[in-house]
Amino acid sequence: MIVTPLCELLGIQHPIVQGGMAWVSTAELVVAVSEAGGLGVIGAGNAPPDFVRDQVRQVKNGTDRPFAVNVPLFSPFVEKVLEICIEEQVPVVATGAGSPAQYIPRLKEAGIKVIPVVASVALAKRLERAGADAVVAEGMESGGHIGDVATLPLVPQVVDAVSIPVIAAGGIADGRGLAAALTLGAAGVQMGTRFICATECIAHINYKDKIVQAGDRATETAGHSTGHPVRALRNPMVREFVRLEKEGVSEGMILEFGTGKLRLAVVEGDTVNGSMMAGQSAGLVNDIAPARELIQRIVSDAEAILLSLSDCVR
Repeated sequence: MIVTPLCELLGIQHPIVQGGMAWVSTAELVVAVSEAGGLGVIGAGNAPPDFVRDQVRQVKNGTDRPFAVNVPLFSPFVEKVLEICIEEQVPVVATGAGSPAQYIPRLKEAGIKVIPVVASVALAKRLERAGADAVVAEGMESGGHIGDVATLPLVPQVVDAVSIPVIAAGGIADGRGLAAALTLGAAGVQMGTRFICATECIAHINYKDKIVQAGDRATETAGHSTGHPVRALRNPMVREFVRLEKEGVSEGMILEFGTGKLRLAVVEGDTVNGSMMAGQSAGLVNDIAPARELIQRIVSDAEAILLSLSDCVR
């Protein structure tokens, strides 16, 4: 069994964190991942507070194991959602899209562990000083909102810069990715795209099928002009997004064009006009399976790889 400081910090069996994806990471998937020994993560996204509270209560009714709520700091409801996390005694809060430093003291006072997503060494160091319990070092291979440094160079630099556990994310979808992350010094991995294709995930089957069919060059980034690029599966919507950017359309029009596109894909199954956010690891996802089976497969493969590496040393 692979046991790391992340397992001990969070009280989980396996060092696997499910990415907190808006519209995708609902209670059904979160319960399944946590019950399987990983850390299930509710994706709060821009959802209203009442929805988030309901999701938290559904998870608490479905499992007594640790779970998290991912709160993107661009949410218009960030203050209220964090208050709900405190009121509902959520074990872990993950954050993205900025620095949660101003919120960390209050969350820690409530006994909540805080794990921000970072895309740079500088932010990781700053958030360690602010009291973060761990960080997710997310490379540009990830789906959704991304930074500009790849996973392979980012993770070891963050590991060298901080003393708290580092969770590797971006381009990871199987046991090889977990083994690689551990050799880079990470204490675990975060995977989003792989869990979209979990049986328990409520994402539309059309979206899942597109991921299963994806190849190594299936994704593209758009939104660079807004300062918040997004990686998604290439489709007519993404191509139009890129075209508008090249033509120099205003940021306001770009943002308006992108609004609501994720829901189109996840909920309605529109693979033409929707945004099918996914990472470059989509090319490694070849099936739809229960979360427990996925986690067991990933851990088993990683264990075999790590044990076999000793044969390479003379």
